[in-house]
Amino acid sequence: MTPTFLRSREAILGAAILVLVGAIASRFPAFVAPANLANVFNDTAPLIILALGQMVVILTRCIDLSVAANLALTGMVVAMLNTAMPGLPVPVILVIALSLGALMGLFNGVLVWKLDIPPIVVTLGTMTIYRGIIFVISGGEWINAHEMSDAFKAFPREVILGLPVLSWIAIFVVLGFVVLIGRTALGRAFFAVGGNPHAAVYTGINVGLTQCAAYVISGALAGLTGYLWVARYAVAYVDIAGGFELGVVAACVIGGISIAGGIGSVGGALLGALFLGIVKNALPVVNISPFWQLAISGCAIIIAVAFNATSNRTKGRVILKKAEHAS
Repeated sequence: MTPTFLRSREAILGAAILVLVGAIASRFPAFVAPANLANVFNDTAPLIILALGQMVVILTRCIDLSVAANLALTGMVVAMLNTAMPGLPVPVILVIALSLGALMGLFNGVLVWKLDIPPIVVTLGTMTIYRGIIFVISGGEWINAHEMSDAFKAFPREVILGLPVLSWIAIFVVLGFVVLIGRTALGRAFFAVGGNPHAAVYTGINVGLTQCAAYVISGALAGLTGYLWVARYAVAYVDIAGGFELGVVAACVIGGISIAGGIGSVGGALLGALFLGIVKNALPVVNISPFWQLAISGCAIIIAVAFNATSNRTKGRVILKKAEHAS
């Protein structure tokens, strides 16, 4: 462990999480019981999965505000399929959810790539479109637990080695992203496109295609989370996960993913999601009202953005001093 690592965003955020957990445990020791920590992780698993997908999009200087709408639409579609065909195997449902989510991500990516529309405009538009489609196909009706098959609802709740399948999926997604970001050409392309898109072109990287690939990955993970969410809570409706996209972006920002692109890590996105997950689960324990919970979460986001801005400004000054010294 080097001093550089100790000064890294991941180390600071990890220490902040430990201090937060320690402070909560000093008043409520049961919060750090292994079973409760496992529940907190399982409750945070959807945010972890979506934050990792959002991370690769942000790395390429884009943003995906349609992830929660993608999640909701996919969840509604697979819930309706399950209602119509209760015998449909769960693996088939998973493939459908991943494919449908990826298709919606591809739609975002093509609009950004081929039509050169600003990403925030594209995803704000598709967010509304996807929510509208949910209302059209469902007629505004809910799909409740008694309409879903037992196998459909049971999959994310199955416990393996002490953890539900939902948690294991989040763990495998994290491991997959470690490989994707650290060991593949596509992972390096995400950083190159976000760091300097003009230089990336000279190295043979297709900027638009790389951004489109990031949207497809984010969309596929949103689709996967759509099924897991609906099955876990055993309900599907139009406004499911409403506003969740802001939490996903917040997890990335708190985790040190630069909105300007090109800077970030899997560990940062993971810790950012865990931080928000712990705050969400801990504040009700200490009897803080939902309004103050929102305010505290907002303050954490502002502090994280300010910290990011300060860090980037410091890096800029160091580079400038080096350049001046060299000249």
